[in-house]
Amino acid sequence: MAIATLKFASRSNLYILRPTPFQCIRKVVPKSLALVDAEAWDKKIPAWKKLSSKELGLRRSMIAGPTMKVLNMLKDKEYDVYLVGGCVRDLILKQIPKDFDIITSADLKEVLRTFPRCEIVGKKFPICHVHMGGTIVEVSSFNTATRKSNHFHHDIEAPSGCDKEDYLRWRNCLKRDFTINGLMFDPYARIVYDYMGGMEDIEKAKVCMYLFVVIVSYYYFLPPLAINLVRTVVPAASSFQEDCARILRAIRIAARLGFSISSETAHSVKNLSSSVLRLDKGRLLMEMNYMLAYGSGEASLRLLWKFGLLDILLPFQAAYFVRHGFRRRDKRTNMLLSLFYNLDKLLAPNRPCHSSLWIGILAFHKTLSDQPREASVVAAFSLAVHNGGNLLEAVDIARRINKQHNARFPELLDPSGLDAEDLEEEILDLADSVKGTLSQMTTRYLVSQAMADYPQAPHSDLVFIPLGMYLKALSIFDCVKVNSGKKFLSKQGRKIDYGSLVQGELEEIRHVFARIVFDTIYPLRLDKENS
Repeated sequence: MAIATLKFASRSNLYILRPTPFQCIRKVVPKSLALVDAEAWDKKIPAWKKLSSKELGLRRSMIAGPTMKVLNMLKDKEYDVYLVGGCVRDLILKQIPKDFDIITSADLKEVLRTFPRCEIVGKKFPICHVHMGGTIVEVSSFNTATRKSNHFHHDIEAPSGCDKEDYLRWRNCLKRDFTINGLMFDPYARIVYDYMGGMEDIEKAKVCMYLFVVIVSYYYFLPPLAINLVRTVVPAASSFQEDCARILRAIRIAARLGFSISSETAHSVKNLSSSVLRLDKGRLLMEMNYMLAYGSGEASLRLLWKFGLLDILLPFQAAYFVRHGFRRRDKRTNMLLSLFYNLDKLLAPNRPCHSSLWIGILAFHKTLSDQPREASVVAAFSLAVHNGGNLLEAVDIARRINKQHNARFPELLDPSGLDAEDLEEEILDLADSVKGTLSQMTTRYLVSQAMADYPQAPHSDLVFIPLGMYLKALSIFDCVKVNSGKKFLSKQGRKIDYGSLVQGELEEIRHVFARIVFDTIYPLRLDKENS
């Protein structure tokens, strides 16, 4: 691929950018930046490409061991196998995939016969769950995908030069949600197939993010670059009507990767946001968990707010944003976003947390928003949660803290010199209030009243937190009570056991919760954050 050197002419110096492996701009001139039109898919058919995985930096060693075993076993039976979707995108971006998805020429029944621990799941879109090495590898079949015709039909012609195999791959990619998820990787032929222009959007991400940093540095007077990267494969309105869960996936992908959403896609996200109410509550919980439990919670909350989805999904949190005059571009982070920022620092796509943790954080913050507490009370409460309810130890440590708390948060009051007995009573009251808030978050009438003061907001009484998850979140704080017993269970050491965290083991969840609260109340770089 020929690479042109990109030049910036300043008032007195010439800055030359080093060649990059991707190019989305032919010519760069200050004040007049010509970017490739991200909406071009509806004007012309993207030229399909076969790309060398080696040139893209993809190696088999980057594929998880269990996934590689599944690929090898199917390949040994002479079936075609590919990695598809988000895992290919993440590998190209040098990100850690959340999981790996496989598509094969084998029928699902043939996959079932190949693996001793395998079952077919799903009625509308059946796939195989292959249990391998303690994980589940999802395997879909070209044959199943071909038989399941779309309810919606799109007048998009097959790219020229397609043979039978190319046409089969193209047909499958056409059914995918976003262009950057419409990539297929053959690890044996070492080829990445791109029929939907996904690489163009990934290339724009790499180059334009770099250019943005340079331009802001040297040409701060320029307007922001119009970078449009998350695009639907077919017209966004049709795509979201086919599957309204794609609206949430657009938010999730943009939040996790730091991508922008194309103007056409963003317009449909806003217009069709209320359609997510049609989703099964279990699906909503899953999508929200993907947003908040995998290291991109703060960005996800910002985007949900930007596109009017927070009012529908988390109206208590939307009401908090409105009350405090939060704007989506505000650089100063409020306490809710600070809590999730500190949670994000501990998580990753391959190191998620249990859903009950972020649910507990939402309840904890809402409690403080409704009734601010002294910073020492909040600190002592988090210590009591960490050590399994040992109030004497929590009070003793909290009273010896002499560090300045983050005073920019109205949820935290200045210390008033509470004695040990009063501090203990405040801890117990806070624990009861948090548990009461969890009950509010799972009561439809109270949820529906959250945005009652803001008639312009959409009405929502949606509760997607099931009883079991409510009880699990409740158990995080249930240890903080009077006469909690003499046996206090607390985690030893600071290292997080991510296997225990994702399984929801209480000691691990309480440990991480306490760390997040402390990092929020007493940030290490308080002076810099307040500047």
